[in-house]
Amino acid sequence: MAHTPMRTLAPSLTEPRGHGLRLCAWDAGSDTDVRTWLRGLQDPEFLRWNTPLTVLTGPDAARRSLRARALDAGEGRSASFRITDAESGTALGHIGVNEINRPMKLARVGYWVLPEARGRGVATRALLLASRWAFAELGLHRVELGHAVGHEISCKVAERCGYRYEGTLRGALFESGRQDAFRDAHLHARLAVDEEPEAPALP
Repeated sequence: MAHTPMRTLAPSLTEPRGHGLRLCAWDAGSDTDVRTWLRGLQDPEFLRWNTPLTVLTGPDAARRSLRARALDAGEGRSASFRITDAESGTALGHIGVNEINRPMKLARVGYWVLPEARGRGVATRALLLASRWAFAELGLHRVELGHAVGHEISCKVAERCGYRYEGTLRGALFESGRQDAFRDAHLHARLAVDEEPEAPALP
């Protein structure tokens, strides 16, 4: 029996394309999407820099997580995209426009890239694409990006995408693998009026 898609993007919103990528809505009803979501959030490099409130222990938990994202999307609080190769459709990672505050025209962006897709400019290209979408489609004025201090790759991605460094937030994130200790974070942000940087050449 065919499943009913539970998409992490509101039906009224478009799926961005460009820079060799297509950003697609995750589908909680898709076993393939659930496996990809679980693999990304269990990746040791992801967990080195991010400490989820709830650790996903298997496919059922991953499916519940995607369903929660679909609910948030339906209520306008976030938009979650599966980053895919525009030609092959291969999943490369995730990017989300989160904590959308319509009255303040503000949101936060976060992303991860699967191990086999790293080193190809995927995060940079996806962030440029999602940022353009957030400003044009959602009418946002400001998008923020935060990452743990020491995560130099995220720092470089942010800067390449026009997200200026604005300061260090003390004790803003959990330490790796702990919820009883904290570490500092860098805050970057981009405004709708900022010039859009050029995308890197496709690999």
